Amino acid sequence: MAAVDYEQQWEDAPVAPPPPPEPDYYAQEAVEYQITPDYCNSLTAPTETFFCEQNANVYGLNFVDFKIRSVDEGYERTLFDMSRGDRPAPPPPGVGNDAARFIRYHFGPEFLDINTVGTSLEFTNGPYEVYNFRMIERHYFRDQLITSYDFTMPFVMPNSRNTWEMIYSKPLLSDEWKEALMSAPWEARSDSFYFVNDTLVMHNRAEYNYGW
Repeated sequence: MAAVDYEQQWEDAPVAPPPPPEPDYYAQEAVEYQITPDYCNSLTAPTETFFCEQNANVYGLNFVDFKIRSVDEGYERTLFDMSRGDRPAPPPPGVGNDAARFIRYHFGPEFLDINTVGTSLEFTNGPYEVYNFRMIERHYFRDQLITSYDFTMPFVMPNSRNTWEMIYSKPLLSDEWKEALMSAPWEARSDSFYFVNDTLVMHNRAEYNYGW
């Protein structure tokens, strides 16, 4: 499949948003090989299953707080803050024991007008040193890649509490794209893959609602 510059595509706005996907009546085959960062960065659609078991997190990494804010000049504000009591929407049916790593955010249409978003992820680490803690986060709408982010924390001390600050520059959206996203709740999806020295230790999935 040819590579496409989606950010430039949206900026020029020549392409309509993709149509709703056809139902998938076939179960995704089990992944029988090692998941690498390069593989995750090559994905062209959101995953339909988790790429690792919860017990892959042998380091005892645990996310304890999360905040999302707009950092646009003149529009600085907090959008989501677990410490003030904000909580994600309930996960979809059938998630079962994976509910803690399947997240739904209802941001509303104003979120689509924000150009730059900052996040603060607070987490604790277990008894082991962590080297090259890497997060790859890929966002999609109806199986089309919107944008991808890649952040690395070189070292995490054992038995520590840490804050990871990240800045996301969002791609420009045409009015047509905004309308499509607002009219299709939970069809915008993302995968967040967490690696330690290129070994996958956590995988979170998310869905987004930009409607009222």
